[in-house]
Amino acid sequence: MTETSPPSPPHPSRRSLKRLDWFVFLVADVQTGFGPFVAVYLTTQQWTQIEIGLVLSISGLVSLVGQIPGGALVDRARSERVVAGVGVSFIAASALIYALWPIFPAVLVAATMQAAASCVLGPAIAAISLGLVGHAAISVRFGRNARFSSIGAGLSAAVMGACGYFLSAQAVFFVTAALLIPALLVLRGVAAAEIDPERAHGNLSAQRTGEAPAGLRDLLRKRPLQVFGCCILLFHLANAAMLPLMGSVLTTRSSQWATVLIAACMVGPQLIVALFSPWVGRQAQRLGRRPLLIAGFAALPVRGLLFAVVTDPYLLVAVQLLDGLTAAVFSVMVPLTVADLTRGTGRFNLVQGVVGTMMGVGAALSPTFAGTLSDAFGSPTAFLGLAAVAVIGFVTVCWLMPETRPADHLAGAEAGAAPRKTTASLKV
Repeated sequence: MTETSPPSPPHPSRRSLKRLDWFVFLVADVQTGFGPFVAVYLTTQQWTQIEIGLVLSISGLVSLVGQIPGGALVDRARSERVVAGVGVSFIAASALIYALWPIFPAVLVAATMQAAASCVLGPAIAAISLGLVGHAAISVRFGRNARFSSIGAGLSAAVMGACGYFLSAQAVFFVTAALLIPALLVLRGVAAAEIDPERAHGNLSAQRTGEAPAGLRDLLRKRPLQVFGCCILLFHLANAAMLPLMGSVLTTRSSQWATVLIAACMVGPQLIVALFSPWVGRQAQRLGRRPLLIAGFAALPVRGLLFAVVTDPYLLVAVQLLDGLTAAVFSVMVPLTVADLTRGTGRFNLVQGVVGTMMGVGAALSPTFAGTLSDAFGSPTAFLGLAAVAVIGFVTVCWLMPETRPADHLAGAEAGAAPRKTTASLKV
């Protein structure tokens, strides 16, 4: 690799960074409309549970299969803003189809569009972030992304819930579609000239466009990436079923307050993420990635164990707040670790897709695993089984996962100077 000119440090403007904050916020708003509201809305349209389940299953399958192609598409794109704009437009169009044509063929197309668009939207936002601030400041930027995404998801859930209650379930999807306009306006405010396309794909700033990216097979042979992917699969295998299973337990123990308690279990962790994710980003730069990954994995088996032994419904809600701590860690550490492992390869977004697939596999298997244990031995045993999987993930991280933070002189080399707190890095 030959450097024809000294690499220039990234200098994103404050305006672009603020617009990216708002875009992340609005994307979370748009995607919230496709959560539990889908099942509620389709039920009001006289859909059977089999039909609803089929649509949701196909959507989940598309989301799982599309992770790697979606990441590869973002890596091949020369404008991540265009990819993000098309992705959010497809999701808004899907919301309109849900609202206007709630018949099976149309809804199936809409669900497929939404799932496919989500496969490119997440990597595109991460790519824009990396292209703006570079590897040296990306941990802090990912922390801000997690904060605004969490705030957006929490507020939009409340607003859309109110719309569904006071207006109609259909109104949720009209609100979702209407959010397209402000989302595209703030995305336009992120200056295209400030997004380095090489950094956005995981290259260093000195690498030129004509250089071939690393082969996927070579990347997948890297031991740290293999270990990280397995750990992520184990984490989601242990984590995905905990809240639904705990919701069932709450319903049996306190049916009168079950809905309110479940809402608290969803909103509380979002507040924790909003509060702590920027701090996680700063500590990842100061302490390294490995200590935070270990802390995130350590909280999960503790949560599973407490769910198994705690019987008071209100204490269960307090235990669920631990999910906010793990979410604050992983919302920052997953894309950050991928950025570390793909530094200089040009495959940042593709490997995001690989890791996203591992997440999806773990999350898909988790409910079946927990449900089988719960039906056969009871919910405490199911929680203990999930905690045991979490312990395996924790031990794997402690034993096999290396530190991935680049050495200080490498971060300084990309920025073109000795490491120091620059104005841009303080604002990301």
